[in-house]
Amino acid sequence: MLRITEVKLSLDHAEEDLHAAIIKRLGIVSEDLLKYTIFRRAIDARKRSKIHLIYTLDVELRDESNVFEKRKKRNPNSNLSKSPDISYHFVAHAPKELNRRPVVIGTGPCGLFAGLLLAQMGFNPIIVERGKIVRERTQDTWGLWRKSILNPESNVQFGEGGAGTFSDGKLYSQIKDPRFIARKVLTEFVKAGAPKEILYLAKPHIGTFRLVGIVEKMRATIESLGGEFRFQNQVTDLLIKDGQVRGVELAGGEMLDTDHAVLAVGHSARDTFKMLHQRGVFIEAKPFSIGFRIEHPQSLIDRVRWGDFAGNKLMGAADYKLVHHCKNGRSVYSFCMCPGGTVVAATSEEGHVVTNGMSQYSRNERNANAGIVVGITPEADYPGDALAGIDFQRHWEVMAFEAGGQNYNAPAQRVGDFLAGRPSTALGKVVPSYKPGVTMTDLSKCAPDYAIEAIREAIPAFDRKINGFAMDDALLTGVETRTSSPIRIKRNTAYESINTKGLYPAGEGAGYAGGILSAAVDGIEVAEAVALSMVKSS
Repeated sequence: MLRITEVKLSLDHAEEDLHAAIIKRLGIVSEDLLKYTIFRRAIDARKRSKIHLIYTLDVELRDESNVFEKRKKRNPNSNLSKSPDISYHFVAHAPKELNRRPVVIGTGPCGLFAGLLLAQMGFNPIIVERGKIVRERTQDTWGLWRKSILNPESNVQFGEGGAGTFSDGKLYSQIKDPRFIARKVLTEFVKAGAPKEILYLAKPHIGTFRLVGIVEKMRATIESLGGEFRFQNQVTDLLIKDGQVRGVELAGGEMLDTDHAVLAVGHSARDTFKMLHQRGVFIEAKPFSIGFRIEHPQSLIDRVRWGDFAGNKLMGAADYKLVHHCKNGRSVYSFCMCPGGTVVAATSEEGHVVTNGMSQYSRNERNANAGIVVGITPEADYPGDALAGIDFQRHWEVMAFEAGGQNYNAPAQRVGDFLAGRPSTALGKVVPSYKPGVTMTDLSKCAPDYAIEAIREAIPAFDRKINGFAMDDALLTGVETRTSSPIRIKRNTAYESINTKGLYPAGEGAGYAGGILSAAVDGIEVAEAVALSMVKSS
């Protein structure tokens, strides 16, 4: 097959227009085009008055080699190439006799895909999760949102599906992926019930409700292949002998013997990080970000981004990506932008308030929200041991809890008041989506002074890019602390901990991913490393 890039068509084009564009680009007759598939479809909105769709297509032709040679000879720089092999190829298969089974710790995107790959290769993984199965976990999460009751072991952060389940379900990333492993991830999601369009949309997403069912089907697939799940079983200790993992201990005292443990616990497993640190596993503090969620009417973002095309079904709810470099040396940027979504309570510890954002597949809620966060570093902002960033996060989460009224309401402030340096006493036109509720206050108490200064500078700068971003009635809600893991568990080129053989730090919690897709890809790569190691040692 051949790949054609940069095929540009109007938003209202018909299917025959795409067919005709291929014929014209290749200089062939219709009968020579046997079939085509869409590899990627993106939106070119650089000119709001003339928005286009941009296609990358894989085509099968009657006389493919001849057409390719003629087109390349005529124009060597043409947007035509031979289609790469994007199919996934397993790196190993389990030997007939397995001495010990691998253990995967955590069932977020990283852990699920590590478990899936190990199961598909025949290694019969044991997958351990401290939280509950996804439907029970969903009920517990609603308990916080609707009744202000937090279950510290079953919430937005902990449970089957991981933190990504209660998110926008974004499935795009900027990671380098020469082997097209992300395609494997998307294909497995489609097999589990995701819409097929995620295979070709430039910015695919699934949404929370659909993710629940997809996670359940993936679990069933893993079990059908010999994998085993242990829910509500937190790993409380590692058995390490002579620098080699020999087992993991569960909260009930059971020991699972293993020489290969994939650590995919997510960015909020603070007690696990402490245990690893005490056991001497090499951990270092890493940068992350802190800030607030900001909400605007989605209609405002649509109008600014899409102009007269706002409301077009192909366009959907508009997103944005913003960054500003401040006079005080800080950088402020938008994080995890959720079009047509809601701000959610995302704490996993009692007496803390944490915000995050999520969207359903439809993205049809009234507000757009995003984190507006400030980059911070261990050297400048939380010096100390490897876990100092966790203490930093906890401090500001407790401050937000107190400012919100100590009932899991989140502290909130209108943007106009925030920029003017005065407390808010009432809401404006933007109705907050955060549940259980918000308490109007002064957010300057809920983040470091340098972060407040930087965000106050950044919001007017963002307004110059998105007219209305600094509208008085836009709403800030605090506090966003869990943008990424505050630690990194260093690993070598074989994906093992640099000082603990058989321990495979993986995903976002270990500091090697940032989002569903990159975490899932990392889970696959780590599973491959485990498989190769197990085959070698068998």
